[in-house]
Amino acid sequence: MLGQYFASLGATAAGWSTDAVFLRLILAAVVGTVIGMTREFKNKGAGVKTHVLVCLGSALSMIVSQYILEEIPGAQLDMVRNGAAVISGVGFLGVGTIIVTGKNEVRGLTTAAGLWVCACIGLCAGIGQVDATLLALVFVIFTFTVLSRLDALVHRFSKKFDVYVEFESRHAVKEFLKKLHSWDCAYDNFLLTGGESGSSFVAATLTITLPTMDRKQAFVDAIQRLEFVSFCEEI
Repeated sequence: MLGQYFASLGATAAGWSTDAVFLRLILAAVVGTVIGMTREFKNKGAGVKTHVLVCLGSALSMIVSQYILEEIPGAQLDMVRNGAAVISGVGFLGVGTIIVTGKNEVRGLTTAAGLWVCACIGLCAGIGQVDATLLALVFVIFTFTVLSRLDALVHRFSKKFDVYVEFESRHAVKEFLKKLHSWDCAYDNFLLTGGESGSSFVAATLTITLPTMDRKQAFVDAIQRLEFVSFCEEI
């Protein structure tokens, strides 16, 4: 019974009528809402409204393309071009969500990718591909929930990680490097910054490589305990 209902719904959305346009826009709004809520719960830059607008705009792009073909006799239009313009054009939103913090940490890549895939799903909804739209929504939610936990687990047990360290003075940087050379580790990408605690502080970001996977937290704690280090955290 439920399968027949969805089949009927898909057939209606795939047609060309007022009901079909309404179903496509509803579908796009639902997809944008669900994806946006997963990002909103994690306090990301692009939330429900942004994702809904992106998905609706993409759907409208395909609906307008089909309208020209269906309602204007003799019109020459390549619908693929319109969709490609949406996929590339939504990049300006993605760029706005990607930032580099004072700790030289890149944030917003996942949000930008989410906006891009939301636009692609909106194109599916706009052309009436209900099955592809719903399946893509399931895969996106799976990525944002299950794969996020897997990513955190892999990051937790990684032997290579980045740290941010603040020092009391510039002289402390030399002492810190001497300490690193005496420890069982390797480091690279060492970069001095101004620090976030005030102008009197010196900070650095670097990549640490440990010989085993279970020493990361102990290593960060050891850095924090150094008398010339005022603050240390993994980034």
